[in-house]
Amino acid sequence: MTVGVTLDMTGPDHDIDDAVRRAREARASGLASLWFAQTLAHDAPTLAALVGRAVPGIHLGTSAIPVFGRHPLTVVSQAQTVQAATGGRFHLGLALGTKLVAEGAFGLPFERPVARLREFLTVVRQLVHTGQADFEGELLTARTSRSPLPVAVPGAEPPVPLLVAAMGPQALRVSGRLADGILPYLAGPRALEQHIVPELTRAAEEAGRPAPRIVAFVPGVVTPDPDALRAKLHEQMSFYAQIPSYARVIELSGHDHPIELAVLGDEKNLVDAVRRYRDAGATEVVVSGTEADGPESRLRTWEVLGELARGD
Repeated sequence: MTVGVTLDMTGPDHDIDDAVRRAREARASGLASLWFAQTLAHDAPTLAALVGRAVPGIHLGTSAIPVFGRHPLTVVSQAQTVQAATGGRFHLGLALGTKLVAEGAFGLPFERPVARLREFLTVVRQLVHTGQADFEGELLTARTSRSPLPVAVPGAEPPVPLLVAAMGPQALRVSGRLADGILPYLAGPRALEQHIVPELTRAAEEAGRPAPRIVAFVPGVVTPDPDALRAKLHEQMSFYAQIPSYARVIELSGHDHPIELAVLGDEKNLVDAVRRYRDAGATEVVVSGTEADGPESRLRTWEVLGELARGD
């Protein structure tokens, strides 16, 4: 099974050199992929390019770039540059984002998010697979025919995989028709098996597309003191309960609070959890928050996940 982790870039100690060092540790542990969150600090695709250029043999992804505040032409230009820089190991993750960021940070009205996602994905697919776009929608316009510059980036092969942080029914249907897969977070095995996987798969089948990837993001750490870590993370994760899309999927997972989906404990606890996600339909699992209990727990978590990937 393909297993990856997120790489935390928050805090003053996590500079570019440190990211490269930890990426080498992840590769040595046997992990298949590293994923970077898009924040208002580090730029996720740039990090992927820098780390991927320095560390061969591991895949890099963004989880995820909000479609509000960006244009598909520039996003694809950036993605193709990263794909060329990493020798075809980049995975472009996009997201609707939140009203808080769209309106609070960018000053953009968070209106018709699913329609914007549909138009954004339509343009991105055209660009990635044909190198051209001629699209005029209700919310977006993208044309390459009026530019004298080439659209394709030399070395950007194969086409960049397109993934969406989709969990709601409408976003899942759009993603099934237009994307290569999804990046659900805080969606437990029950939510995956009973709601997310069937909706996504049905949409892909209706569009005549292959079975989509389901890259499940799961918070987890191998730690000697799970109770203390759970208490520490409880307030930090409460933020997600305030976002309707997350609140819904947490409830569908059979839980009341995001912390209940965090896998904290010994090695067997984490391995069993990853396998439950696989059995529920996840094609890949990315464990997030592995650095929450310090470097020793992080390394042990990575080693356990690498052993699992090699064993499966």
